[in-house]
Amino acid sequence: MPLRLIPLFLALAWGLNWPAVKIALSALAPFTLRAVGLGSGALLLMLLLAVQRKRLLPPRSAWLGVAIGGLLTIAVFNLATAWAQLNTSTSRAAVLTFTMPMLSALLSWWWLGDKPDRRRGLALLLGSAGIVVLAWPVLRAVLQGGNPKLLNGLAFPLIAAAGWSSGTVILKRWPVDGDRIVITAWQLLIGAAAGAVGAVWVGEPWPAWPLPDRVLVALLFHIVPGTAMAYWAWFVLSERVSPTVSSLTTLMVPVVGVLGAMVLVGDRPAALDWVGFALVLGAAALVMLRLPSR
Repeated sequence: MPLRLIPLFLALAWGLNWPAVKIALSALAPFTLRAVGLGSGALLLMLLLAVQRKRLLPPRSAWLGVAIGGLLTIAVFNLATAWAQLNTSTSRAAVLTFTMPMLSALLSWWWLGDKPDRRRGLALLLGSAGIVVLAWPVLRAVLQGGNPKLLNGLAFPLIAAAGWSSGTVILKRWPVDGDRIVITAWQLLIGAAAGAVGAVWVGEPWPAWPLPDRVLVALLFHIVPGTAMAYWAWFVLSERVSPTVSSLTTLMVPVVGVLGAMVLVGDRPAALDWVGFALVLGAAALVMLRLPSR
């Protein structure tokens, strides 16, 4: 896939994955959903490797990076976003999670010396302003009411953002050798294992079968394009460009997520949200125009 098309694919796959997960959570508990979704995505990638007759294990030197990516970028992020959607609206969870580009840019500057240039700085400024505009209703409600559920709806997306950004920057500092599909599959397996352990730990019930058609379609979307294909594309992108650039390109994801939530789960953003959409899209466009073609 041309490098320029990866941000567009991620925007659609991960953006629509937000309402898909919200629908799936109506029938599956959060730890169980992540165990099933991430585990199935990993098995699909393993099947692809088997068909291509490729080695299924990463190099011995890659295991540390696989573990870091699996725990931070996959497990922490996915579990935190599932809990976020149980404590706030899908659109708010999607927006607040994408404080990740700002955290990633700051960590990249601190750990890697990747100082943003003028264009990236402007993109970072626009994206930050857009997310502040979109997140303000949640922040205002938390400050006024102090409802524990509202606080959870703020905390879990920020935990997800911290996990993703730190994992991305760490793996940029210490790159992982090996086939991208192999690495991605094993990182997804680690995330699935974390979900399975959590499900057993809290005693989550197994979902009743057969699943409703709407839930089944949402689950299939979550597994194939939203997990297996999207994570593979993300790790390809993140190893070829800086953490700041790779993170900023995903600023389109919350916009697609909010629009998808409006159509699929009935979210209704306020008028001010459209200002945030414009700012976020402008930031993503600035970054995409500077990506190499492959």
